[in-house]
Amino acid sequence: MGFHSKPFFFFYFFFFLLFIISLASLVESGSDYTTLVYKGCAKQGFSDPNGVYSQPLAALFGSLVSQSAKGSKFFKTTSGTAQTAITGLFQCRGDLSNSDCYNCVSKLPELADSLCGKTIAARVQLSGCYLLYEFPGFVQISGFEMLYKTCGATNIAGSGFEERRDTGLSVLENGVVSGHGFYTTNYQSLYVLAQCEGDLGDSDCGECVKHAVQKAQVECGSSISGQVYLHKCFISYSYYPNGVPRRSSSPSSSSSSSYSSSPSGMGQNTGKTVAVILGGAAGVGFLVICLLFVRNLKKKHDDY
Repeated sequence: MGFHSKPFFFFYFFFFLLFIISLASLVESGSDYTTLVYKGCAKQGFSDPNGVYSQPLAALFGSLVSQSAKGSKFFKTTSGTAQTAITGLFQCRGDLSNSDCYNCVSKLPELADSLCGKTIAARVQLSGCYLLYEFPGFVQISGFEMLYKTCGATNIAGSGFEERRDTGLSVLENGVVSGHGFYTTNYQSLYVLAQCEGDLGDSDCGECVKHAVQKAQVECGSSISGQVYLHKCFISYSYYPNGVPRRSSSPSSSSSSSYSSSPSGMGQNTGKTVAVILGGAAGVGFLVICLLFVRNLKKKHDDY
């Protein structure tokens, strides 16, 4: 290979690398389960010059992350002595894989510290998981209290949308009970999902989701989508006029040990699709580089 052919090769190779890196960033952004949904921080902070509270809080965070690494989707524990006993828990969305659950939970301690600082209670909710901790004596709230809600900006007037949505949400209320705390399904272009806190019984879970559904109906009206987070459960619905996009597996009811399908954001499937595109693009790109390289060599040979 002549000296003058090398710059062309490096140019093509450098361009190819930039292309692959840009596609790889799409794969990363396709997994949206670590997107922040909301944070709840207690107004009361704590002074801790001797680490009386900081140490058990750090131990609590370590325990939660450790359990998520073992495949747990829900874990609740207490850290510290009787007077400094801090209660905390994490829960992953029912359809996350074990590795995605761990990746999600591992981000929560740092986020809780940066978003809330030294407060006696905090809750950080990501799209795929959440963390909650409370110091002794923190005032308890009702499991049905609404913590956060968001409604789609687009409204659908007429065409029987609200009736269709309400029927789909009614299916969700029944499904989450038989699913023992997690349920997701499609109903006439509507995708619905519900999950209860892991230690909530089936009956209480059903009541919680029922309250969340009522909140969604009132708060979101004819919005094309909505999410309602209560203290002990949350629901989500999304309407797709052209039909719910295909997922890697058919949505179905599920228990705490076996989950399926994807959230309304469809982050996981987007990531898989882009990964396939990335692999194909890499092969095509490599072939193009080889052809250009051979062409350049042939041109040099003809010049001689």
